[in-house]
Amino acid sequence: MKILHLETSSKNCSVAISDGEELLCLCEEVSENYKQSESLHTFVEWALEGAKLSLKDIDAVSLGKGPGSYTGLRIGASSAKGFCFGLNIPLIAVNSLETMIEPFLNGNYEVIIPVIDARRMEVYSAVFDGKSGKMIAGTEAKVLDENSYQEYQDKKILFAGDGAKKLKELLSLFGGRLPNADFNEAVYPSAKYLVKKAVDKFNRKDFEDVAYFEPFYLKDFQGVKKKKSEE
Repeated sequence: MKILHLETSSKNCSVAISDGEELLCLCEEVSENYKQSESLHTFVEWALEGAKLSLKDIDAVSLGKGPGSYTGLRIGASSAKGFCFGLNIPLIAVNSLETMIEPFLNGNYEVIIPVIDARRMEVYSAVFDGKSGKMIAGTEAKVLDENSYQEYQDKKILFAGDGAKKLKELLSLFGGRLPNADFNEAVYPSAKYLVKKAVDKFNRKDFEDVAYFEPFYLKDFQGVKKKKSEE
């Protein structure tokens, strides 16, 4: 089956196309300015061109459903639903945090903890077994402090994601209380890591209701109030 994969939950706007588990094309760019609205449909066009396919060849759309950027998730979900409605194909949704652990499974880590920056001292986080990939602790919006993740201090840990930087800085202020931890802040959710989970869900016909699907926002949208102009 040929699947279009969209991942827009972070600073990485990412589009991939696969034929089964074979990755045919990947287009992605990390931007501090969150360029999903500008880049997503261009990347879809480029990915289709690179895979030598057209939209009518696509059998399903898979989406990184979050958590992550509220605006990015809305853009990705709207696009995915539009493709599914227009082509009459199923929608597959995958937790974006789950896809971040794939490159590191069966490596040197007992525990892998993806951490996506959620502004201020908060991260979107979940905890996974470093070998099996099984979720140990569920997805949450976690406020960081000097005691964060201390229950894993005796294990070899990898913190992966752009939230790892502020966690490392915070812990350094308190003497580095996770001595067995590594921090990789250059990891972002990517459409290429949706492929395996999407294929598995496709084979099990584990599809979303396109009409009622909503991304996994985890937190309510928090807009910035504009100051009233002085009279």
